[in-house]
Amino acid sequence: MTPMQTFPAARFLLIKLVCLLALGCGGSALATEPSSDSVGQPFAKVWRIRGEVFASGPEPGRTRRLQEGSAINVGDRIRALGSGEAVLKTADAGIVAVRPGTEFVAENFVAAGKPTDTSVLRVFSGSLRVLTGWIGQLNRSGHKVHTPTATIGIRGTDHEPYVMSAEMAAKTSYKEGTYNKVNRGRTALEVGEHSLDIEAGRVGFAQAPKFKKRALLTVLMPVLLDKIPDFYVPGEFDAELDRHSATMDAESRRELEKIGGSVPQEAAAPVVAVAPPVQAAVAATPVPTVSGVPLPAGCDPAATGRAWVEALDGAITRLDADAIVAAFAPDVVVRASVRNKEGALTTVELGRDELARSTLSAVKSLEDYRHRRVSMESVLVGGACDRIAVKSVVIEQGRQSGKSFRFESLEEYLIEKRDGKWLAVKAETTQR
Repeated sequence: MTPMQTFPAARFLLIKLVCLLALGCGGSALATEPSSDSVGQPFAKVWRIRGEVFASGPEPGRTRRLQEGSAINVGDRIRALGSGEAVLKTADAGIVAVRPGTEFVAENFVAAGKPTDTSVLRVFSGSLRVLTGWIGQLNRSGHKVHTPTATIGIRGTDHEPYVMSAEMAAKTSYKEGTYNKVNRGRTALEVGEHSLDIEAGRVGFAQAPKFKKRALLTVLMPVLLDKIPDFYVPGEFDAELDRHSATMDAESRRELEKIGGSVPQEAAAPVVAVAPPVQAAVAATPVPTVSGVPLPAGCDPAATGRAWVEALDGAITRLDADAIVAAFAPDVVVRASVRNKEGALTTVELGRDELARSTLSAVKSLEDYRHRRVSMESVLVGGACDRIAVKSVVIEQGRQSGKSFRFESLEEYLIEKRDGKWLAVKAETTQR
């Protein structure tokens, strides 16, 4: 294979990390603050409150104490003091209960009554009780809760993510990390490639990574706990929340109907069309399959995956930041893992906009870059032709900020079809 002049975005992040961690190049740290087109848009209003709860806007120094009826926007950082708690009614007729000692932000939230509606929360410390509104019905894959150690996906749910800090863990018998208790519905607790399905009445746990010399990151698989930890205690308003939880789906659907939104249909038995009998004299056309399972008509995962990667490569070649960002979903999770001189892996996670900035920063100091794609594989995920996993092994070499490098890495993308466009909802690159 001949060297290419284009580079996938996740690979540039890997190159940048090799520079920072293994080669000792100069440069600033990657941005960690969330960025979203919906910042400043309505997220919720305070419905119930007790004690001191504050909101800080994106502008430095602007902090206000919340009270009943206070409006909260996307990007506002919410902080409840040790005796404070609040119940927020979100714009999609959902509920977020803020527990004492909790800090979180709505990074991205769009509630327009469309299948593209999105809710992305990030919990820094403490706990929330989340009763999903219509976004959990219209776009389940677009409803996420991020914590320092895991990502929680939902399936129409009442659940309680809890971030146990190192300080809190030192005072108790519990380990540092992310806990998630499901009261109704189901959630998925995701750490790297590992995903744990949690049913109602169960608690999942993802332990915080262990740091050793040279920032070695050990990612542990999430696990189900045998019993509910005793730090899960009802809040001031939980009796009222329990009553709402029982009728939450119906209530949010009614609110969705009021704004003329795309009301999801109730699950029903699929309608199967009966094809007319084929004449015996006519040879049957072979049906494309994956591992013996027939593909939907017109579905070609290999061609789709290849086209998506080539389009992304073209955007990076042109240094077109807008096109690079457009290849990734707003709620994309990007992870890059590299090895330092001792062979220890370090992992960094970032969002769509940070990925674009890192890519452009890395390419400016990249010279004599060559790579060859050892393998490329695209596999359909699920029965419908709307999710494809793309995997490729790549060998790369060149100079970054004047220092030589050569390494092999595994690139993995999960691309999903949304409103007729293929977007990456996950991207991961790991140095081998």
